[in-house]
Amino acid sequence: NRVDRKASVSVQPEWNQVEDLDLSKLTKSLTASTDVPIADDIIWCGFLDQYNDAYDKVTARAPTPLKKNETKEFYPVTTTDDPVLEKLAIDGNGNVFITDAILAHLMTCTRSVYPWDLVIQKLPGGTLFFDKRDNSQFDYLTVNETAHSPPTNDDPNGINTPERLGLEATTIHQNFTQQILKSKGTRKNMDLPNPFYDEEDNDGMEPASVAFRYRKFDLGDNTQLVCRTELHGLVKKTQYMTAFALNEFPTQGATAWRDKLDSQRGAVLATELKNNSFKLAKWTAASLLSGADQMKIGFVSRTSPKNNFDHVIQATQFYRPKDFATQITLAEGQMWAMIRMFITLMRKHEDGKYVLMRDPNKAILRLFKVPPNTFEEDDEDEEEDAIE
Repeated sequence: NRVDRKASVSVQPEWNQVEDLDLSKLTKSLTASTDVPIADDIIWCGFLDQYNDAYDKVTARAPTPLKKNETKEFYPVTTTDDPVLEKLAIDGNGNVFITDAILAHLMTCTRSVYPWDLVIQKLPGGTLFFDKRDNSQFDYLTVNETAHSPPTNDDPNGINTPERLGLEATTIHQNFTQQILKSKGTRKNMDLPNPFYDEEDNDGMEPASVAFRYRKFDLGDNTQLVCRTELHGLVKKTQYMTAFALNEFPTQGATAWRDKLDSQRGAVLATELKNNSFKLAKWTAASLLSGADQMKIGFVSRTSPKNNFDHVIQATQFYRPKDFATQITLAEGQMWAMIRMFITLMRKHEDGKYVLMRDPNKAILRLFKVPPNTFEEDDEDEEEDAIE
């Protein structure tokens, strides 16, 4: 049942392909170096709320409704739009700039099945910026991407297409991460406020509980990688945690989570690791990058299989990121070998703008050299429309 997928971005005639990489061979060709760089904290922004341990007691027999959060704002801001990273770059504090979402994605990309693309800019002097494209699907979570039979578009108006499931999963994840925290009373403010929140122009919204931990990793070879990492809450006042939500995708013949989660949680997780190997590896890599002590995973289901608006939390579980990485066969040394490979690859090409994309149907990455104004015309068109 082969699915023909469309590319995440259409290749233009003026794009020039400069590399193609076979994803299946990439892992084998990497030197499995155990060299994991030590993180150096540069700056902390935002705030963290305290975890509400009542959520440890949630069971599939006594689930808790997932609340819809209308007032919390999330900021999946790309690298070049981040004012903190911009200032660090201007001050010469690092020569590779990236966010944890992009870095975790590249570190684990051999597990990807769906198409994706990233923009890489190489500046004069060799500084690299790794970015996601505006309006891309990059920040949407996928559902059952690595399953034997992933979701299809057979019923384009149904609720179980890959896009609709992605939107549902992303909303669940955001709601879950905020619901499991206590209210403001126990808040810990970081050195600087959230850099993306504008108090004047907030329309009654407030930032979600996120600490942005800007960290520098010395990779040797004169490579200083600076990454904005994220933490989502505090456990027992001193431990940092990240939080993520897995959502049940109702498949024919599968036992419902509510019948298995309390007695066979390991079996449920094993199935999720098979069906969502890339998503779970990204979450784990991001948790390792941010130096989280704990990673909280929620198991969330629809109230009924045909209702994709109302959900319940059936269970939550803490994992230590390093232990979880071992469980999902994610080697930290290999993660860093992967990003070193991409940096070395970019170093041998000339300055300019590049698009790295995964082929929609083959396990191949392609790197294109693209004109400097690629993806920027839309902004100019909008400005011209505004002037008229």
